[in-house]
Amino acid sequence: MKSKNRRDFLKTGALLAGGLALPSIVPASALGRASRPAPSDRITLGFIGTGNMGTGHVRRFLGNEQVQIAAVCDVNRASYGYWNGGYAGREPAQQLVNFTHSKQIRSGKYSACEGYEDFRELLARDDIDAVVVSTPDHWHAIPVIAAARAGKHIYGEKPLSLTVKEGRAMSDAVKEAGVVFQTGSQQRSNERFRHACELVLNGRIGTLRTVRCGLPPGQPDFGETGDRKEPEPVPEGFNYDLWLGPAPEAEYSPARCHVNFRWILDYSGGQVTDWGGHHPDIAQWGMGTARTGPIAIRNAKGTFPENDLWNTATEYYFEAEYANGVTMIVTSDEQRGVRFEGDDGWIFVSRGGHEVSDPAIWSTILSDQDTRLYHSDNHHQDFIDSVIAGTEPIAPIEEAHRSISIAHLGNIAMQLGRDLRWDPDREVVLDDASANEMLGRPMRAPWTL
Repeated sequence: MKSKNRRDFLKTGALLAGGLALPSIVPASALGRASRPAPSDRITLGFIGTGNMGTGHVRRFLGNEQVQIAAVCDVNRASYGYWNGGYAGREPAQQLVNFTHSKQIRSGKYSACEGYEDFRELLARDDIDAVVVSTPDHWHAIPVIAAARAGKHIYGEKPLSLTVKEGRAMSDAVKEAGVVFQTGSQQRSNERFRHACELVLNGRIGTLRTVRCGLPPGQPDFGETGDRKEPEPVPEGFNYDLWLGPAPEAEYSPARCHVNFRWILDYSGGQVTDWGGHHPDIAQWGMGTARTGPIAIRNAKGTFPENDLWNTATEYYFEAEYANGVTMIVTSDEQRGVRFEGDDGWIFVSRGGHEVSDPAIWSTILSDQDTRLYHSDNHHQDFIDSVIAGTEPIAPIEEAHRSISIAHLGNIAMQLGRDLRWDPDREVVLDDASANEMLGRPMRAPWTL
């Protein structure tokens, strides 16, 4: 597939006719090709956000011979203050790509990776097939919607959105554009999580009654900037106004930006949403409710710091009640992971391992006649394969939206201090105007959805 024909396919070939897959194209890797594919045969990637997760994704995709990284974008040229006080930004990511491909650049077989401060310049490039969006949460919706409308396929970091309304707008835009969207909820591409969910779906623990999602508490100082919450001059090379974007006007401080943004409600939802894109997502997968949601949020309680820049919940608990009678408990007081509890046993699964009420449950071998889930062992490769084949990936945007909506509703219920009745079809809180107002956020001019 050379040049124009290939690009026409990549921009128009995904999820046509309401999700029907197009004829598959066999990836070069499946053919045992030893040499790197020609540039015209690779998927050209651009990166929007090259801080912690963005740089990690750059490293992962750099090792994929089906991909060419053409551009990176970040409002920060380069600085410390990322994971463990680490160094990251636009220029380090650009240098990483160019250094990795320096021999090919010198030979003329590979064009140098370009760097941009404004994501709109990157999206304006016709030669970019797909983008990886790894910005802070308040900067997810606008670039994703713009990328979809530009015909770019998207790998988007979790949590999917800052609000329920932004998530709905993002999912609708991706569906309308017919592009592939993979959410960075990589636990779905882990055999242990998949097996646990398949066992639950096939009744191996009997009728499911309760699912417990244990998430972390607190506000860890990941960027080692927690002692610098007071206003400071904006560093050279950092477009702070563009970093704020649609968020409210605020004075710059190092503790506000980069990795520690997640502890500020203007930009994120704390641990509730940071991990809400992982364990509740697995819970929904195993419950068979990935495309819907709860009908109520009950018994919500949270501890929110007062008079502090970092104001997300440090301790929390809420229950999500479903129409089928299952209750999902999301809390900082449980073992980290997902515990499915049924009439005939229980299964606990986490990144570190699994536990079961009876070892025979875990050793069950499922057949083709059982309910089976999408099989992926490599989250990044699954995105590339889905782009090539024009099929839906393992973590599609609609399911990511439904999962993170649980976390958003939990935060709203904790802040209001009352139960919520939720209509998952219309995505509205019943008989509660204040709660419905909190489903979205006003955006600072000139930014809009």
